[in-house]
Amino acid sequence: MADALLRLHDVSLAFKGITALNRLSFDVERGEICALIGPNGAGKSSLLNVINGVYRANTGDIVFDGVRFERIHPLKAADLGIGRTFQHNALFGRLTVIENVLAGLARHGRANFLENIFRLGRDRAERRSFTTRAHRIIAFLELDPHIETVVSTLPYGLQKRVDLARALVADPKLLLLDEPMAGMNQDEKAEMSHFVSDVNEKLGTTVVLIEHDVGIVMDLADHVVVLDYGRKVGDGTPDEVRNNPDVIAAYLGTVH
Repeated sequence: MADALLRLHDVSLAFKGITALNRLSFDVERGEICALIGPNGAGKSSLLNVINGVYRANTGDIVFDGVRFERIHPLKAADLGIGRTFQHNALFGRLTVIENVLAGLARHGRANFLENIFRLGRDRAERRSFTTRAHRIIAFLELDPHIETVVSTLPYGLQKRVDLARALVADPKLLLLDEPMAGMNQDEKAEMSHFVSDVNEKLGTTVVLIEHDVGIVMDLADHVVVLDYGRKVGDGTPDEVRNNPDVIAAYLGTVH
């Protein structure tokens, strides 16, 4: 691809001799939505963990926005512009929506300890800037009515949207979404799909997402990569993947 934001080349990962990813290579073009699909245990979440540095690949390398690395620390990944949500919410249940969203900026502060304690120097400007950014993302995701609500009291679908807001508030170039619609009913899935599309189109964020609902994937994604036991068995547009016999055999043929 001429303008790939993310390139993976021959990435392999194994745990105690069990292969999770097997010589995986593909590109994600800047500005696209790329969906990762495949059966449970196909290696999808492991791949996201390699991209943002939670796991270190045994072989291969990754190029993100022109920077090549074999392993990147999660903090460095965040600094470079890689945001991430997880399959299971990791929200602070006793904090409000805005407090959870502001937590997404905690690693980006430059004020030192004394400035934070006494609210001097850079601390004041950062607090104003961070609060403005949090309010902007909360409004974008239509969470305004819940801004001061304790997160644990919100319905599950809204909690997932708060998780999305926390990942977005730092303005990532690449957003990794690990099953953002898991556990949702069809109406909630349609709503979240709409917001993911808006994040891509209106904010210009490149998205890589894991999703099991093939109907959602085919409507939402520009690019689909299919994994089966750590191997890539499909890579292309939704139409190309839909008609790929290897994909049908590995995954799509099992979906009714």
